[in-house]
Amino acid sequence: MTSARPIETWLTDMDGVLVHEDVPLPGAAEFVEALKSTGLPFLVLTNNSIFTPRDLRARLLGSGIDVPEEAIWTSALATAQFLADQRPGGSAYVVGEAGLTTALHDVGYVMTDRSPDYVVLGETRTYSFEAITRAIRLIEGGARFIATNPDASGPSVHGTLPATGSVAALISTATGREPYYVGKPNPLMMRSALNRIDAHSETTAMVGDRMDTDVVSGLEAGLRTFLVLTGSTTSEMVERFPYRPTRVVDGVEDLVALVG
Repeated sequence: MTSARPIETWLTDMDGVLVHEDVPLPGAAEFVEALKSTGLPFLVLTNNSIFTPRDLRARLLGSGIDVPEEAIWTSALATAQFLADQRPGGSAYVVGEAGLTTALHDVGYVMTDRSPDYVVLGETRTYSFEAITRAIRLIEGGARFIATNPDASGPSVHGTLPATGSVAALISTATGREPYYVGKPNPLMMRSALNRIDAHSETTAMVGDRMDTDVVSGLEAGLRTFLVLTGSTTSEMVERFPYRPTRVVDGVEDLVALVG
């Protein structure tokens, strides 16, 4: 660490780092303001593909955290960028919500259920059996299977909700085809974020609350990693993993001085 180059760019997860549900975590607003005041490039990352960056900015602002829209990078945006690079001007059958469909439209994709190039699965709160059945039949017919992220479940005020990974498993069981996951822990998510703000891995840090997504994807992308203990991973759980973050802190409030 003594010979490491200074951190010039920051990537940070959102849920469990900046907010829990819609409740701001200690130091989150100060951390973002420190980044803005120093002029350091940064992105807030999320595997959630439901919302557009504008939606997420409004959600964070309601929690007292002022993140510019252009500083939010979602798995939906990363997926759309990946598909645009792979097959420009392609077509997709989408099981998801506005965050995903908007991102795909913005890169020139056509939404269709007639011989699409891809079936793209994202997170939604209203999974339709009809839509899942259609996805299965299109994949059986030759469509390539893409999913925004592998998260099996997500939190809600009422308890655990099934997420993209769970529905992807259902489709995979029916078709025998595994999806390509774009979001964390795929380091592609980190690489796309770095490219978004012209950052270099050697001078970038990733802040997250999960060892199995945030830390491992940051590690595999060559970033320094900071684990905060305000989300999914507890201090006791850290030792169970065969890899370690660069540093473990209680919360993002402990990083404000480091940014300054």
